[in-house]
Amino acid sequence: MSVTQPSATDTALRRSIAATLLPGFLGTTLPAWLEERLRNGLGGVCVFGQNVESVAQLRALTDAIYAANPDAIVAIDEEGGDVTRLYYETGSPFPGNAVLGRLGDDAYTEGIARRVGEELHAAGVNLDFAPDVDINSNADNPVIGVRSFGSLPAVVAEQGAAWTRGLQSAGVAVCAKHFPGHGDTAADSHLELPVVELTLEELRERELEPFRAVIDAGARTVMTSHILLPRIDPDLPATFSRTIVEGLLRGELGFEGVVVTDALDMHGASGERGIPEAAVLALAAGCDLLCIGTENTDAQLAEIEDAIVAAVAEGRVAATRIEEATGRVLALAGAVRADGAAHEPASGRAGVIDPADVRRAAEAFDISEHAASWLRSHHGRYSVVRVDTVANIAIGEAPWGPFAEVAAEADGATSAFAANPLVVFTEGDHPDLVLAAQSPVLVVGKDNHRHAFARAAIDRLRADRDVLVVDMGWPSDDRRYADIATFGASRLVGRTLIELLDGEQGLTP
Repeated sequence: MSVTQPSATDTALRRSIAATLLPGFLGTTLPAWLEERLRNGLGGVCVFGQNVESVAQLRALTDAIYAANPDAIVAIDEEGGDVTRLYYETGSPFPGNAVLGRLGDDAYTEGIARRVGEELHAAGVNLDFAPDVDINSNADNPVIGVRSFGSLPAVVAEQGAAWTRGLQSAGVAVCAKHFPGHGDTAADSHLELPVVELTLEELRERELEPFRAVIDAGARTVMTSHILLPRIDPDLPATFSRTIVEGLLRGELGFEGVVVTDALDMHGASGERGIPEAAVLALAAGCDLLCIGTENTDAQLAEIEDAIVAAVAEGRVAATRIEEATGRVLALAGAVRADGAAHEPASGRAGVIDPADVRRAAEAFDISEHAASWLRSHHGRYSVVRVDTVANIAIGEAPWGPFAEVAAEADGATSAFAANPLVVFTEGDHPDLVLAAQSPVLVVGKDNHRHAFARAAIDRLRADRDVLVVDMGWPSDDRRYADIATFGASRLVGRTLIELLDGEQGLTP
């Protein structure tokens, strides 16, 4: 019995397809199946929090990836704030975009991004899925929020460009996201397909401005979003729309770099069609590098490759489109390798919170007169109610706010905040649980106004307790559930809040 061998053409096509794929995987070491695929031309690997135990461990992992494929792209979601992968176990020592946007100091933003880039470069990462340049024009947005620099196009554009310059000055490529703008949504594309009823003119006036700015600043890659804009393309989400990818991003904005998809395992991309078909549609639309997901397998990649090969045979995707995508990915790999060689890895303060950053973060806080009076009255003695909501999938289960900082204190020092009694309150708990907190009460949550159970708990406490409410997310415009709004919940912002509560930071209501 004879076995048909693949033709040279088929082998070349499959190698080109492989170069467009960027899977995730389970574990903290390189699996044998992934190593073999890298040797056979796989485009690269996306690293998530579950893959990182320490910077040293991550460096060993990335060294193994490059040993298998020197042209590999090693990507990570490190936004320098609530979304962190380097510090998924402890919380980020950086302020995050919303804080930077409120400060409005582009030189400071550029410096923060350079430090993020230096840490990524030292760990062997060459592509960062950041900055997020969505305009958070909807305070009820469940997935962007404090990941955004702000609600004004000019602010997001200026800060996004500064972040781009800073990160890429450290030898790591930027991936600006989520094109053409995920800020005006009330749905999470991880879980469903958001629909955005904006016209092309409205996009041009608002959402596209930050993307123009980061492209002008030299962003090497741009990430598409899984959102439907029916007034522009009524049939296909942005990731699958040639009108949006080729027409807007490449044609109108003149972007010539690599177009990266948001993860294709998200419901907004593959929920109704499956990942293999999503990969076919993304390539056909003009995307070059396909972020597959978080826990991919060898069998899954084989299914994706088979689907793309079949699509080429059927004429749904041109072989030249695959070659174009592969050429861009390999050009990016060469460029970041040259960039990396020109930069010496930074030494030794990874994960350390700079006191100067704490002082700057405090400047971004919004503190009401009630909050200032409450803090002066209680001198660090109060009960704490921590409101825990279901984690945003982009952020994951990383520690947040002052709780991250207390957990990370290596020297055993404890703040007045940490010494106070704590009640943890979640959506499934009986509402009377919050009444276990004795007056005065400090409530700490994220996006309090978006969660009915959180609003009810705060209203219940306010009825007969002396209450101060802290919102470490993006507050509502009326600040009803945010006596203090911190605009972020990184570990750095958590320390800043602790110092404010302990009287170590000044009050500026």
